[in-house]
Amino acid sequence: MSQGALARLFSLHDLPSRLAGGVVAVGNFDGVHRGHQAVFVAARQIAEAERLPLVCLTFEPHPRTVFNPERPVARLTPAPMKARLIEALGFDAVVEQPFDRAFASLDPDHFVQSVLVESLKARHVVAGFDFHYGARRRGTPETLAAAGQDSGFGTTLVPALADAGGETVSSSRIRRLLARGEAGAAASLFGYRWTIRGTVGKGAQIGRTLGYPTANMTLEPETLLAHGIYAVRLRRADGSLHDGVASFGRRPTFDDGAALFETFLFDFSDDLYGETVDVSVFDFLRGEERFDSAAALVEQMDRDAVAAKALLASASPLSDLDQAIAF
Repeated sequence: MSQGALARLFSLHDLPSRLAGGVVAVGNFDGVHRGHQAVFVAARQIAEAERLPLVCLTFEPHPRTVFNPERPVARLTPAPMKARLIEALGFDAVVEQPFDRAFASLDPDHFVQSVLVESLKARHVVAGFDFHYGARRRGTPETLAAAGQDSGFGTTLVPALADAGGETVSSSRIRRLLARGEAGAAASLFGYRWTIRGTVGKGAQIGRTLGYPTANMTLEPETLLAHGIYAVRLRRADGSLHDGVASFGRRPTFDDGAALFETFLFDFSDDLYGETVDVSVFDFLRGEERFDSAAALVEQMDRDAVAAKALLASASPLSDLDQAIAF
């Protein structure tokens, strides 16, 4: 079980000896959603029971992006945010193993021996029901279990997690929800409010002239989230939380320019330029609209602020992870 801050490592070779010989949760884990969390909880329970280090092995960039660079995967949790979530779940380390075609070409048996046995010295490996590994994905959950028996490590394979309607929780399903603006529905599958991290930059400062100064961030890819207005909560590097309302889109009333994620914080006057912040998206308020005048836009923004304040005031944590991230 974690005894301190997460060790974020960028290669198998970076693993310190004190963290070798532990329980390893392995997978891509983009989104760290409730299905992934079931894997993490199973791994943590084993590590606690056996008093072993708890390590997550994941891969960067996403393997599907390596094989199809023309259509990169829209990442729900880029590596820094994934690491923060994994830390909140009690891990000692995350290994972000570089993934390229050479690594992908490892024979499944070689993957087990070189990665799990020799580099990590895994005592127990935990993976999801659909985990595949090695060249042409020939390694399966079944071959992993057999390899564990041969190589002396235990294996736990976690079944698919379904929601109340019986549908499997998955990253692709969450992406579809966010693309429709359904942040609240996505949060029920995440098990926490989806949170984006970015550095605040200067925009055209239109909001300042309207009495709504905003902290502007670029969201990549811009297709990940539907354009519109959202109730949000921002966390600064010092840990302080600030409620607000965000507009994601192209500002059709003014310039119809490049998409920006623009957050207005209630009762806040500090300068955030250049600061890296996390913004948790609680729910969708309305779609992006073009107004006939700036005055009409401001009237609607006033209504948006009231709606966002009411929504955030009544919000409660969805889980311990949500408590750690957004409350």
